[in-house]
Amino acid sequence: MSTIGFIGLGIMGSPMAVNLAKAGHTVRGWNRSPGKAGALVEAGGVEAASIAEAVRGADVVITMVPASPQVEEVAYGDDGILANAEDGALLIDMSSITPQTSIDLAARAKEHGVRVLDAPVSGGEAGAIEGVLSIMVGGEQADFEAARPVLEAMGTTIVHCGPHGAGQTVKAANQLIVAVNIQACAEAVGFLEKSGVDLEAALEVLNGGLAGSAVLTRKKANFLAGEYRPGFKLALHHKDMGIVTDAARTVGATLPVGATATQLIASAVARGDGDLDHSALLRGVRLMSGQEEK
Repeated sequence: MSTIGFIGLGIMGSPMAVNLAKAGHTVRGWNRSPGKAGALVEAGGVEAASIAEAVRGADVVITMVPASPQVEEVAYGDDGILANAEDGALLIDMSSITPQTSIDLAARAKEHGVRVLDAPVSGGEAGAIEGVLSIMVGGEQADFEAARPVLEAMGTTIVHCGPHGAGQTVKAANQLIVAVNIQACAEAVGFLEKSGVDLEAALEVLNGGLAGSAVLTRKKANFLAGEYRPGFKLALHHKDMGIVTDAARTVGATLPVGATATQLIASAVARGDGDLDHSALLRGVRLMSGQEEK
C-alpha cells in the first residue's frame, strides 16, 4: 500500500481518491476550495491543509485538476508539489492537459528527483465512482509498472501508450471521439422526437446494434429526461477540444467533423451551458430544430 497525496477533489477526483482509500492506501487529499474532502474522510482518508502537507512523505502524488494552468500552478512554486515532494516520489498527473505540458512537467520534475507519468482518464463521474475508468498512460515503462497497483484501484483498462505526453495525446483522441459521438446521438434524438417515434424504445434498439456505444449507454437517461447534472462539464470538454485542435495542427492532422463538434460545443458554452453535462449538446440540437427544451 502507498501513501498518496491527492490534489484535486472535484467531480472526478473525489471518487477516485475515495476508491484509493477503500483499497487500503493512505490518502491525504487537498482541494483549492474547501468542503470537498468529506467523502474522502468518510472513506478513511485525511484532508490536508495545503499542497505541501498533502505531498510530504508521500510515495505517490496524484493531480486531478481542470487544465494545464492548474497543473502548473500546483506543481511549481515554493508551496507546490515539486518543492515539497520526496526524492524519488512518483507524480501521476491524471488531468486532461496538453501533451507539451506533460513533457515539460516531466523535465522539470526530473530536476527535483521526482518521476512523472501523464495518466488522463475516460469514463466520467460514473466510471470514477465505480472504479472502472479507462486510463491512458505516458512515461517510462518502469514507472508505469510501479504505478499499476495504484491505478488499478481507479480503473480497469490501464494501458501504457508511450513516452511522456503519449497519454495526453490518446486522451485528446478520446475526447474527439466522445464529442462527435454525443453530437451524433443528440442529433438522432432530435430527429426521432420530430418524427414522433417512441424515443425510449428507439434508443434501446439502437444501442443494441452497430449504433450502440458507451456514450449512448451512459447518456441515454440524460437524453430521455432532459436532465444534465454534470458528470463531465461542457466547459471542460470545450477546453479539451482546444487541446485536440492544437495537437492536430501541430502534427498536421485534419479534423473536419471534429472541427464542427468543436464549434457546437463552443456555441453551447457561449449560450451559458458550460456547467451542464456534455450531453446538453442536445439543447443546441433542439434549439436549431425549433423544439422546446424539456
